[in-house]
Amino acid sequence: MALLCCHDCILWIENMHSAGEKQHYALVLLEMLFQHLPQNFTVGALYDISCQLHRTCIKWEFLDHYLHHLIFAILVFHAFGHQ
Repeated sequence: MALLCCHDCILWIENMHSAGEKQHYALVLLEMLFQHLPQNFTVGALYDISCQLHRTCIKWEFLDHYLHHLIFAILVFHAFGHQ
């Protein structure tokens, strides 16, 4: 799993040890990103299961210090699954 800037340059890469969607990979990458940004930055995160990741962050208070600077987005094909 990788974290890319808007120019598709790799910022950080996470080696996924197990198969399947594991939210902790995305949480670690976002935490790492926010540790290297000024406090007033807003970040848009495009992730195929952002709806689940956002709910996890709220429920378990993950990324609590950064959540108000984070905008989650999902791909269009995933949005149709919520209709």
